[in-house]
Amino acid sequence: MCGICGCGEGHVHLDEHEHSHEHDHNHTHSHGAVHSHAPGLSQVRMVQIEQDILAKNNQYAHENRRHFSEHGLLVLNLVSSPGSGKTTLLTETILRLKDEIGIAVIEGDQQTARDAERILSTGVQAIQINTGKGCHLDAHRVGHALEKLQLQDHSVLFIENVGNLVCPSAFDLGEAHKVVVLSITEGEDKPIKYPDMFHAADLMILNKTDLLPHLDFNVEECIQYAKQVNPRIKILSLSAKTGEGMDNWLAWLKAELQLQLIAYA
Repeated sequence: MCGICGCGEGHVHLDEHEHSHEHDHNHTHSHGAVHSHAPGLSQVRMVQIEQDILAKNNQYAHENRRHFSEHGLLVLNLVSSPGSGKTTLLTETILRLKDEIGIAVIEGDQQTARDAERILSTGVQAIQINTGKGCHLDAHRVGHALEKLQLQDHSVLFIENVGNLVCPSAFDLGEAHKVVVLSITEGEDKPIKYPDMFHAADLMILNKTDLLPHLDFNVEECIQYAKQVNPRIKILSLSAKTGEGMDNWLAWLKAELQLQLIAYA
């Protein structure tokens, strides 16, 4: 069960090793909502569950962040709706940078290892995390994935989160930045429809700009909405398919990695 949206069934959990075994007179139904015969008790109980889940996640995120800092790693949490082009953006980024910079990827999806296989085909390390009914990655799962990766110091770790513009916004994974990828096929109003995600992100990438001539998408209006939700957000426009604008994205990555190395030193 996700403490934010109630996804999953039965137990409250952060990962497959931890479950809530508390029992009382409340009862839980298939979507995780807790019901009680006492008016208002259900809502109070849900709020407490959410707070407990996020607090525990933040402890794991703190440990992840300490590990990343000690090894000079730049860690980016890529978030978006399904179909925004995150994996294509990653593969094209890797092909351009893998001879200069150490890169590894953690892939998050509910099912299959298709995206991890696409990353592995580029020649870099990748590990798949399947969340089952869960709608986001959490810091504990990421920590376990790190144990299976042989990361070089001073490298870049991309975490491609489950496609979802709601729950991943609340879960810190220990990353340096959340990067939200928005395809222009989704509409310019996504930042104000899903403000928590765009407020949590440090960078917004407008992807699939090669389709602009064929769509009714107002770039300036989208940027205005994003800035309305998050005045500090940085914005890059590109097409991972054609390569247009990729140089600005790579320059941003290299600059952030350099900042990480300065902090490490």
